[in-house]
Amino acid sequence: MRLALRLARKATGETSPNPMVGAVLVKEGKEIGRGWHHRAGLPHAEIEALNDAQERGINPFGATLYVTLEPCSTHGRTPPCTDAVIRAGIVRVVVAATDPNPRHAGRGLDLLREAGLEVLSGVGSREATRLNRGFNHWIVHTTPWVTLKAGMTLDGKIATASGESKWITGPESRKRVMQLRRASDAILVGIGTVLADNPALTVRQGNRPSFSRRRIILDTHARTPQTCQLVTDPFRGKTIVVVGDDAPDDRREALARQVPVWVAPCREGHVDLRWVMSRLGAEGVTSLLVEGGGEIHSAFIAAGLAQQVAFFYAPLILGGEKSIRAVGGRGAGSLAEASRLTEVRTTVLGEDLLLEATVVPPEPPPSPET
Repeated sequence: MRLALRLARKATGETSPNPMVGAVLVKEGKEIGRGWHHRAGLPHAEIEALNDAQERGINPFGATLYVTLEPCSTHGRTPPCTDAVIRAGIVRVVVAATDPNPRHAGRGLDLLREAGLEVLSGVGSREATRLNRGFNHWIVHTTPWVTLKAGMTLDGKIATASGESKWITGPESRKRVMQLRRASDAILVGIGTVLADNPALTVRQGNRPSFSRRRIILDTHARTPQTCQLVTDPFRGKTIVVVGDDAPDDRREALARQVPVWVAPCREGHVDLRWVMSRLGAEGVTSLLVEGGGEIHSAFIAAGLAQQVAFFYAPLILGGEKSIRAVGGRGAGSLAEASRLTEVRTTVLGEDLLLEATVVPPEPPPSPET
């Protein structure tokens, strides 16, 4: 199963809106086939492993299949994998995680058992579930799994009062950011970040951009400069500017001549984040990396829309009341209202420290007795 999980990770950032899945076939104590799902629309991991066995000239009849996710039992872009596994004469299937879709969960395993196969599930389930957190969240909630990313000083500042921010963190942290971008379906920033930094938000190898994920700009009043990188570079077709429904028509129409523009309803003077998340989910965005400033981060946390943080800390202390904070907004009024973190993991990256954790939103206040 560890090998199957390693195979699944080979497709990081490539399978959306499908999950990453790896599979290994074993017969008489020897591996006879392996595979992983490469991209949506291509064969699933189980089929890749069966094809690999065939190419090796080995009959999989009587073999055990190790697979990181329950084999699919419905006909989508590809036929059901359960049918292929049964036809191949597999006698035992070991599964890490069950299908997170409530409509399908366990159905594939039941079909295999009904066909007389021995089925064991839950082996490596924690690793398999973590591997596909974005897909698992999206398939259940129909909105993306949101990670807030920020590079900051030890006292939580992402820029000086004058806006200087390059580079707070070191090269090892920047390499990890590229990995986060590669693993995400889309990257989101606010108009403040665009105006201050003119970012590219591409996935780079060395100093050269190699490709781009979808790039989302939250821009309530359509202030995105028509000369900024996100609307002029070779990847501008993957940029979406989300403006408010009361944005000036001339600026909105000018932007729409360069990149796709979504017109969103507003809430409290800003683009409605829940509307944006629903729209992205409907577009098949399963994971979203938010690289906005403090106000954007605060808005996602306050709305309960952030599932994870990736905070990079550099060994610097900036201080100053006017320095820009990684999380702004009004903040929690008490410790009980604070968003807490769980599953905390830390990684040393050169001189920096990366803290990754799952966000636990505060409990809603108890309703008054009636």
